[in-house]
Amino acid sequence: MIEKMKFMRITGPKEDINRVIDIYLKKYQLHVENALSDLNGLHNLTPYVDTNSYKETVSKSEEIIKQLKIDTASSGKQMTYKEAEDFLTNMHLLLGELKEQKQELLDQKKAIVEKEKQMEPFKSLEFDLKKLSEFKFIKYQFGRIGIDYYEKFVKYIYEALNIIFYECKSDKNYVWGVYFVPHMHANKVDAILSSLHFEDVDFEEQYEGTPSDVCAMLAGQKKDIAKNQAKLNDVMKEVLKKHAGDFIAAYDRLSSYCNNSQIRKLAACTRKEEEVYYILCGWMSEKDTKNFLSEIEGDEEVNCLVDDNISSTTSTPPTKLKNPKIFKPFETFIKMYGLPAYKEIDPTIFVALTYSFMFGMMYGDVGQGLCLVVGGFILYKIKKLNLAAIISCAGIFSTIFGFLYGSIFGYEDVLTPLWTNPMHDTMTVLYAAIGFGVALNMIAMIMNIINGIRQKNVEKYLLDTNGVAGLVFYASVISIVVLLATGHTAPGFIVMFFTIILPLILIFLREPLSRWIEKKRDLIQGSKGMFFLEGFFELFEVLLSYITNTISFVRVGAFALSHAGMMSVVLMLGKAETLHPNLFVIALGNIFVAGLEGLIVGIQVLRLEYYEMFSRFYSGTGKEFKSLKKK
Repeated sequence: MIEKMKFMRITGPKEDINRVIDIYLKKYQLHVENALSDLNGLHNLTPYVDTNSYKETVSKSEEIIKQLKIDTASSGKQMTYKEAEDFLTNMHLLLGELKEQKQELLDQKKAIVEKEKQMEPFKSLEFDLKKLSEFKFIKYQFGRIGIDYYEKFVKYIYEALNIIFYECKSDKNYVWGVYFVPHMHANKVDAILSSLHFEDVDFEEQYEGTPSDVCAMLAGQKKDIAKNQAKLNDVMKEVLKKHAGDFIAAYDRLSSYCNNSQIRKLAACTRKEEEVYYILCGWMSEKDTKNFLSEIEGDEEVNCLVDDNISSTTSTPPTKLKNPKIFKPFETFIKMYGLPAYKEIDPTIFVALTYSFMFGMMYGDVGQGLCLVVGGFILYKIKKLNLAAIISCAGIFSTIFGFLYGSIFGYEDVLTPLWTNPMHDTMTVLYAAIGFGVALNMIAMIMNIINGIRQKNVEKYLLDTNGVAGLVFYASVISIVVLLATGHTAPGFIVMFFTIILPLILIFLREPLSRWIEKKRDLIQGSKGMFFLEGFFELFEVLLSYITNTISFVRVGAFALSHAGMMSVVLMLGKAETLHPNLFVIALGNIFVAGLEGLIVGIQVLRLEYYEMFSRFYSGTGKEFKSLKKK
């Protein structure tokens, strides 16, 4: 069903718009329209200029809430927008100073970690670094060298140089150490080691003690920084604990203002200088409209005009679907094709019933159907997927048709068919599928006639191929075919003229006839010869479409045969008729057939819905109802 809408124009003082949105409009589902577009004939209106100056403050507050994981409820303190902004600004300054101190400690910790990383490879050197710096005739240099170059250095060069290399640490890639050389040979040794890619390590500070002592000292500094960080965190938590409720209250106040900016942009304002009024336009359901009007009755700052005549508004009413919970998942298929226009029939229930019925007829199996029911239900409960709910509903009809066919996990001799077995009575299933398709085509035509009457479109409901003329022709042809197939005689010429020939003439002349009914000039636009030529080919296409649409439903019965055939192959491969059947093969075959055929059948049924039925009565040009409450 499509909920009936009321068009509303809400007005009040400009500075009061946020209060109205927060107190009243957010309680109800309102689809807001652009007021200037709706009132485009008036010249004394201007757009609602909205700077949204609080956006930066709100953004900073959100970062604080996320970083510090504030989960305190609002204190409920009433604040003006200015008071809320001042409070949050002061809190940002206070917390900002603490964050800067925290960042400084973090930077210090990073620097110490780098120093530790630099010093750690030389911990095995048991010599005071300060004493090394006091050497007068000996130069020393810390660093690392690649393992391959180090081996060459030791093997070919080390003995020939006046150098002592003390190895401190090594791994599969590098050797870390320190070398000592007299000052007079330092340049030569430095050049040789540079050619071997020796990387110098120079400490930023002048340390005292051994490298091991230095590492211990740096570790102590890290602990001190960690203690200071903990103290700062406690201070920040204490500040937030003391003001968290008011912080959230102020944030909610400004956040509400920012969120409302999307609504304010759609409002219009009067040009009066002494007191400016806003105008909000939108659509609301009849029930919400009644409750809203009742609630604002005592509020002198709010005025609301309800337009009962939808045709007098310039905006198109949005479509808001309202269906029973069991059919709601099938709205997914409707939205995939396009929402119904406001005056169209909502086909959700029709699709739910026909889709499930055709799926069951094409995929009739008690065992696999129950698996679809249970699996779809569990998946829907866990993931809330509409497709899972659709699978579960389709599985119910698969189970029902499984009993009608007498089929359970492919076994055709366990259950007695309540109707017929597709493999033993093929034509009955195919005839039933075509009959069902004929009935659906007629229902689709009737729905098109109803849509045409609602839209006051004479051509659509009376002269269209899917209108009264098309329905009479189609039903008459089907009736004659059934009479001839059952051995009866065809009706007389007069009956056939009024039920077959006359409807075709009306369909052929639908354009000039509709213009004549609407009292328009030029019944035939353009060349008359082209009109009759185009009309002839269009009529031929119409006749062809009736045939193809009807025959297309043969696939419903054909897939029932396909399912039975595929399962017979599975049972044959699993040697089901022997004393020792291969249960693994049978189970695997059932899973394969259920997955593959379930997917194919689901797509084929959806194709029948869209191309064979929707094409007859449904346009899908509706505008989605977008609720202010959801925003």
